[in-house]
Amino acid sequence: MTLRELLLMAIPASVALGGGVLAALWHPGHRARSLIQHFAAGVVLAAIAVELLPEIEREHAPGPVLAASFAAGCLVMFGLKLLTDRLESHPGARTGIATGLMLAVFVDVAIDGFIIGAGFAAGGETGPVLAVGLSVELLFLGLALTSESPGGWRIVGVSAALGVVVLAAAAAGKLLLGGASHAVIGGALASSAAALIYLVTEELLVEAHQGQEPETPVSTLVLFAGFLAFWSVQLVGRG
Repeated sequence: MTLRELLLMAIPASVALGGGVLAALWHPGHRARSLIQHFAAGVVLAAIAVELLPEIEREHAPGPVLAASFAAGCLVMFGLKLLTDRLESHPGARTGIATGLMLAVFVDVAIDGFIIGAGFAAGGETGPVLAVGLSVELLFLGLALTSESPGGWRIVGVSAALGVVVLAAAAAGKLLLGGASHAVIGGALASSAAALIYLVTEELLVEAHQGQEPETPVSTLVLFAGFLAFWSVQLVGRG
């Protein structure tokens, strides 16, 4: 693992900490959180469409391996959802945040980190692109946690822990998959695609549409703006 790769992996960790600091200083209303979540969803969708799926194709892994890996990723995320729902009713004594929510957040962040590590193992620009794309999600996480229960500066400690988890998981993913066969890397990326699709459809957008205020067409525009922003960076980089 090179120093450049380590520094790029540290970007999401730094953003996670920054999100915690922002959450300690600013407690946004539902409308602002919804717009942030829509933008993050657009960015993650762009990361899947622009970088992750093309990289899976470039790996030339066998079709059955990719299909089975994608299905396995779906089942893992579904199992996580069931576990989260079961633990959701147990509040955290110190943070005031539901235990189920905290478990889901830390597991999601670990999966995100592993996805980043898999991207670096695949080579090319996949790792850096995923690191930047998923950083937007991590910036949102701090605001999401305080929306459940404002925790003041305690949320900064939680966000710092999230940063450590995503960095450690990214490094582990790179070390475990470095030098792996095309089938293994392709399978890991296919599972990652399933996890990211789950993140968008079952977390970001579901959370964004909860609340008393009705959604407006502006939210949809913000989602597309997130997609376009990520894609534009890609297009400029390739030019």
